[in-house]
Amino acid sequence: MNILVLGAGAWGTAVAISAAQHPAGHAVTLWTRDAAQCAAMQATRCNARYLPDRLLPPGLALVSGAVPVQQAARADVVIVATPTAALREFLTLLRDCPAPVAWLCKGFEAAPAGSHAFGLLAHEVCAQVAPHLRSGALSGPSFAQEVARGQPTALVAASEHASVREALVQALHSPSLRVYANEDLVGVEVGGAVKNVLAIATGLCDGLALGLNARAALITRGLAEMTRLGLALGAKAETFMGLSGLGDLVLTATGDLSRNRRVGQLLAQGQTLQQAVDSLGHVAEGVYSARTVVQRARQLGLEMPISEGVVALLDGQLRPLDAVSILMERHPKEESA
Repeated sequence: MNILVLGAGAWGTAVAISAAQHPAGHAVTLWTRDAAQCAAMQATRCNARYLPDRLLPPGLALVSGAVPVQQAARADVVIVATPTAALREFLTLLRDCPAPVAWLCKGFEAAPAGSHAFGLLAHEVCAQVAPHLRSGALSGPSFAQEVARGQPTALVAASEHASVREALVQALHSPSLRVYANEDLVGVEVGGAVKNVLAIATGLCDGLALGLNARAALITRGLAEMTRLGLALGAKAETFMGLSGLGDLVLTATGDLSRNRRVGQLLAQGQTLQQAVDSLGHVAEGVYSARTVVQRARQLGLEMPISEGVVALLDGQLRPLDAVSILMERHPKEESA
């Protein structure tokens, strides 16, 4: 297969490495906008900024410059590996692409400043700017470093188009990377977006040394919040018990490689939000998605107290200990509620 990966951050590079090492011998091209980064990667065969301990496979081609729309049209699969904030731009450029297009980002697009609108999930952005595109998402519990090393990982290829699901499985399913197809794109995207917000809460919990009991409670009640929002948006309940729901939530909420969890830990240590974000060097999608998660929930008449607590914390309206106290002091209710 001819595979084009757009975006040479940690996750895009890891997926490109995995695809380039596929037993089927795929032809894989990794694109970056930054010509200097591309030249450095060509010279060292390494993405020093994002995956410094992993060499790029000899067969992985590197290109830079303008988004290669014509090359995308000739590909068998195009994978967009940009943050959610850049997805609209890329999907607009690819709107007439005949090849299947999948995105890796997990989150909600931010709502326009000063508007009463709410932010959109990736498939909703696609419906606006590229309604005829055969598209989907690649999601699931996955740290880029482990995928790049070839450590065992399982992902979900989600799309309403069977051809997109099949293309992603053919492109990426390998002895070290299992790819499961799922037609519930809404559920997969909600899981990927909300788990980042919940990971900030569990990072806060761990940073304050509140214990494993508290962490388990937050993860479990967070899963209930995630499921409520997903069902209200048309997702299937069983999706949230799978890789892109429970699986991704557990990984992001407990793994030391989780950027969103790290944000919560740093806030618990007394850092400001800006200090925490600056120290990461990478995008933590939960910081940008939290407010939109709460906006969507309120628009649907749903309660999401953990997510609301995270937003108040990020906005500086609550101190870390106060945020936890508010969550723990809520009135008792039925667990299923």
